[in-house]
Amino acid sequence: MAIGQVLHELEVNVSASQAWDLYGSLELAKLVEQALPNLIDKVELIQGDGGVGTILKVTFASGAGVHKEKFTKLDHEKRVKEVEVIEGGLVELGLSLYRVRFEIIEKVEADYSSRCCIIKTTIEFDVKEDAAPNTSSLVSIDPFKNIAEVAKTHLLNKQSLPLPRPS
Repeated sequence: MAIGQVLHELEVNVSASQAWDLYGSLELAKLVEQALPNLIDKVELIQGDGGVGTILKVTFASGAGVHKEKFTKLDHEKRVKEVEVIEGGLVELGLSLYRVRFEIIEKVEADYSSRCCIIKTTIEFDVKEDAAPNTSSLVSIDPFKNIAEVAKTHLLNKQSLPLPRPS
């Protein structure tokens, strides 16, 4: 088997706990479905409540296929979530493993004047020996860059919403 890894990091000017509220829940799937219709057509909850063992069915836009993914790790303390494709998608095309890890990393400036975080997305994959030679070239971090940008915009807009005035 050939083992590979690709990653992306994006700094966001919100606290890690705010970003984790999105990434550590089913809210991220809902946001992606709404905000990226050119990438995701539909996300369906098959099983679970957003914790370990949750299974989602993801239908990609433009007839690009369907896969099922399972939440295999959810660590609220370390702000780490891992999701593995268990059926369809790249697994059918010759990968024996396709895992996405989301990490929300707190970043505090040296003078403690501001807090921000880093959204780190890592794809880990294994290619079966009998897979086509170019199978690993199908793995792309680009969709997750788009998801991180959508999440960043959402988090920044949410942060800047005016507070309701007392009546």
